[in-house]
Amino acid sequence: CRAQNLEIYWVDAEGGAATLIVAPGGESLLVDTGNSGPDDRDAKRIFAATQKAGLKKIDILLTTHFHRDHTGGMAALAKMIPIEMFMDHGPSAELSRPRVAQEYKAYEDLTSGKRRILKPGDSIPLKGVNIEVVVSAGQAITKPMKGAGAANPACADFKPIPPDTDPDNDQSVGFVLQYGKFRFLDLGDLTWNYEQKLVCPSNLIGKIDLYQTTHHGIDRSNSPQIVWAIQPTVAVMNDGPMKGGPPSVFETLRKSSGLEDIWQVHLALETPKEMNTGEQMIANTEPTAQCTGNMLKASVDSKGQFTITNLRNGRHKTYQSAK
Repeated sequence: CRAQNLEIYWVDAEGGAATLIVAPGGESLLVDTGNSGPDDRDAKRIFAATQKAGLKKIDILLTTHFHRDHTGGMAALAKMIPIEMFMDHGPSAELSRPRVAQEYKAYEDLTSGKRRILKPGDSIPLKGVNIEVVVSAGQAITKPMKGAGAANPACADFKPIPPDTDPDNDQSVGFVLQYGKFRFLDLGDLTWNYEQKLVCPSNLIGKIDLYQTTHHGIDRSNSPQIVWAIQPTVAVMNDGPMKGGPPSVFETLRKSSGLEDIWQVHLALETPKEMNTGEQMIANTEPTAQCTGNMLKASVDSKGQFTITNLRNGRHKTYQSAK
């Protein structure tokens, strides 16, 4: 008999993204499929996560945007386990690049008849939880979510950065998942300037219990304006050994009111070790060549209590939703 908890697995895509969400009744949402590679490493790791979760199929595959570190494992994974429905933001913003156009055409062929394009305010139908799209195709919700809408004083200090050279990042689908009192935020690779649409001049999202750091925890995202507005209790950084986790992002997170802990999929090797979180809360500590692909897992009960577990060493900690 399946435990009636919401489960979230962060699959190690080593600087890519692959987050597997399993609702209490067993329906599943996979967000992104990691990198491609000659050995299908990330697809195999995602498949292993589905087996650990007891899944026979993936009900929904949500592609936040069309970059290879988010789409690379899709074709291989589709041969390993059935995928019922595909969701995304609509056409890539980079179709003038021949390789992107070719890969996007392959995506259209794979998803034909099973694809849904998402808009801000849409609901993603996963039985037992509520998932609302808050940003998609460069557009954000315009009305505050329930309990949100407060003015954001940090907006007065906002300084824009140069536009992203890979514009599909800012087409990313982002969503808030709610299960009882618990709230989880994933914004794909949405960058600094576009984050403001959600929290300036007022915070349209409200407070969040569990925040998957945006864009692998890099400093072109994760602005103080959004982090300090959502006030996460816990942050999970889906970084890679050499991607994500610069000191400035750790500093922003640690200055956020109410933050209890940061968990990392990887030790950020280019950042001083003492700036990273504690070693026991990092799933993988080696360079890519030695990495075994350990996962982090969250288990959330119906009362809003959630436990993060490092599957490398069994280290776990339980938190209470305070939102």
